[in-house]
Amino acid sequence: MKKIRVCVIDDQNVVREGLVALLSFQSDIEVVGQAEDGIQGLILIQQTNPDVVLLDLVMPRQDGLATILKIKELKLETRILVLTSFADGDRVFNAIRAGAMGYMLKDATRDQLLLAIHDVADGRASLHSSIALQVIKGLNNPVETSLPDALLTPREQSTLHLIARGLSNQDIAEELVVNERTVAKYVSNILAKLHLTNRTQAALYLLQKETSEANVKRVRIT
Repeated sequence: MKKIRVCVIDDQNVVREGLVALLSFQSDIEVVGQAEDGIQGLILIQQTNPDVVLLDLVMPRQDGLATILKIKELKLETRILVLTSFADGDRVFNAIRAGAMGYMLKDATRDQLLLAIHDVADGRASLHSSIALQVIKGLNNPVETSLPDALLTPREQSTLHLIARGLSNQDIAEELVVNERTVAKYVSNILAKLHLTNRTQAALYLLQKETSEANVKRVRIT
């Protein structure tokens, strides 16, 4: 049986070492490395090319969201399972939009975590039940998603995609080579034209639009 090769990235020593110990008892999982922040984690991932990365979001030096984006830039087959204490909407949708395939909370049971690792390794999305409910509620929100893209200028469309990737106004300004005040105006225009109230709803708008246009892999709610 081929083992699932896993890297654990978490700045809390007790949590990280506890996860490594738990996984070491699984006959079909091999922990190939651990790191205490995103910078160390990225080096480790390039060295080991794991199947799954267990990734915390709040870490010093380089947080989980920035690490997800950098992992995706490597274009490896590595899949990302966020394991965090935070369930607020902005973190959830930014992590998912950035490329995480799973999002679990640290209060998950041992069996839930192991199931999530197997699902993500097999290419299936896995969401903690409370996270799944947030996504469902967000997608069922009365957000206008039928409005034509023609309402947005090309620059506003680009800004919307960058918002959905979790970038700040400063990061978007660097990406589009404009000043931050211009980006703030783009964001304001997007929210006004699409009748949205915040950036999370903007990310949801794009997520729902893309979901309706393509076949999506089955999501297992654990």
